[in-house]
Parts: sequence; C-alpha cells; structure tokens
Amino acid sequence: MHRIVWGRATSSNVMKVLWGLGELNLPFERIDVGGSFGKTDTAEYRAMNPTGLVPTLQEDEFTLWESNVILRYLCHAHAPHSILWPQDPHARANIDRWMDAQQTVLNRPMGVVFWGLVRTPPDKRDPAAIAQGVADAAKAYGLIEALLGKHPYIAGADFTLADIPWGVHAHRWFNMDFDRPALPNLRAWYDRLCERPTYKQHIVACPVV
Repeated sequence: MHRIVWGRATSSNVMKVLWGLGELNLPFERIDVGGSFGKTDTAEYRAMNPTGLVPTLQEDEFTLWESNVILRYLCHAHAPHSILWPQDPHARANIDRWMDAQQTVLNRPMGVVFWGLVRTPPDKRDPAAIAQGVADAAKAYGLIEALLGKHPYIAGADFTLADIPWGVHAHRWFNMDFDRPALPNLRAWYDRLCERPTYKQHIVACPVV
C-alpha cells in the first residue's frame, strides 16, 4: 500500500494526522500542498478533496479528508485493537466527543489568537480581539483542565485519540507570546505529551508559523 498525506507540515490539522500515523507506526509519504505551497485549487486535488483544504489521506485509490475522521479511520483500518480508539462503545464515544469538542469549542478562539499573533503584523493586530480569544480559549481548555485533574490523559488513564486534536493546539498555546492563565493540569499533560517521540517529531519540532 502506498500511503500519502497531502498537506504542509505546519498545518494544525495535518499535524494531527502525522502524529496519529507516528503513534500507529504506519509509513507514509507527505506532499506539500496548501498555504504558501498552493495546489489545493487544482482539479486533481479537488477531485480528492472538494473542500480544497488539508489534509487529504490517500491510500492507493482510496482518499479521505477531515483530520479527525482520518484518525479514526486509521485506527479502525490498521489498528482495530489499539488503545488509541478502543472498541468498547462507551470508551469510543467518550474519545469521539472530546476529539470533536476541539473543533467546536477550541478551534475558533485559538484561531483568533494564532492569526492575531502569528499571521498578523504587529501594527495591524487587534489587541482586544486577541485578548478575547485568549479568554475564550482558556475557557475551552478549562474543560480538559478539570478532566486532567482526575487522570493523566483526556479520556482516562491512557493516551488516546482524544489527546491528539487538543495536543496539537496546546503546543501553540504554550509557545505563543501572550499572558496565559495558570492551568497546571493542562501544563503537566502538555509536558507528558512532550515526552512522546512522535509528538516531539511532528509537533514540537515544527515551528509555530
């Protein structure tokens, strides 16, 4: 099987998939598209992914887009007994809801902070919008701060797919230049993630740009 991930390594959604592939020890090739690389508006790319976004996973003739869906597919197809996405319906549903909560409650405010501080020149920044984004993101992180006070990872005692979407953005949270509220459980969890070789490779080693 020839497995390709289409997407630039600095995209948070691409990072999710690269990290997941690393945790599952699945080989892949990555091709730069999106952002400054362009190529997502071509007919060839849109035939694989009509949204024109990244990432897109290609396995021979099969293609799939949406990062969280890709992570679940990889576990189901290639590691059905992995603790990353256990087969027990309750455990799996718990993981799924926290994966998707990253998109519904964290993605927007983190986007405001990231674009405001990283992608916008200092003289054009909106400090009030950035401050509100930090407050809203902190509120979202507060949801898992409470969980992480009870167990070491979001879904329980074990590292699972639930940690991947939040973990990608946690690296940005702790490595952008702004005053952030103290969330000690979140910080301890982030430090645990930083001990994982695949997190170091695909997240920590990637610049926040």
